[in-house]
Amino acid sequence: MSGHSKWSTIKHKKGAKDAKRAKIFTRLIKELTVAVKEGGGPDPEFNPRLRLAISNAKGANMPKDNIERAIKKADSEGSNLQEYTFEGTGQGGAAIFVECLSDNNQRTVSDVRHVFSKYGGELGKNGSLSYIFERKGIFVIPDTGFDPEELELELIDAGLEEMEKNEEEKYVLTVDMKDFGNMQKKLEELKIEAENAELQRIPKMYKRLDPETALKALNIVEKLEELDDVQNVYHDIELTDEVAEAIEEQE
Repeated sequence: MSGHSKWSTIKHKKGAKDAKRAKIFTRLIKELTVAVKEGGGPDPEFNPRLRLAISNAKGANMPKDNIERAIKKADSEGSNLQEYTFEGTGQGGAAIFVECLSDNNQRTVSDVRHVFSKYGGELGKNGSLSYIFERKGIFVIPDTGFDPEELELELIDAGLEEMEKNEEEKYVLTVDMKDFGNMQKKLEELKIEAENAELQRIPKMYKRLDPETALKALNIVEKLEELDDVQNVYHDIELTDEVAEAIEEQE
């Protein structure tokens, strides 16, 4: 299993255990808001980014009324939200990439810098770590009884690079960023509804750390994820079985 898939599963388990539902909804509402503003209006039929944001909100069990209210508000009031990224390092030289949506850049910079310094990391300059990560489209689809080999052949035309089953018995599809739209269309043609679809930053190589060092670096990742302005955090730490076990023991 790829490192990013394993971490996603671990995060999902922790999320279910911590039950931070309101925070998840807040982040989804931000994405819906920006999708209306940046993607081309409130009609998902003509706004692929909004269509994707709605799909992800449904996948997180956000009520339909909440979704519609967020879209209507974004369309009528507009938004000052801007996208910002930050790059830094954690213990053992772990690379950490942070994506934010914020209406106050000064606050966001201050909060992100505080987490890095407080928990033993270091905030770097933008661009200092971007060469470590590649933008990839990641789609999670349920196993509905299809023949995986036949489906894989069908999806290769849409740019499929990798198809694997995760610990929740769902399929994780990986495509290059440029093929994200092609895969969306292909899945729609095949009447397969993705439970989650997003652009992620996947490391070209993973950094192997001992469990103690990895846990300290991953603690920075978790503290960053708790910030209101943070949407996503990516890292290059290899989730070995030893590290995964250490994470489970912490819970």
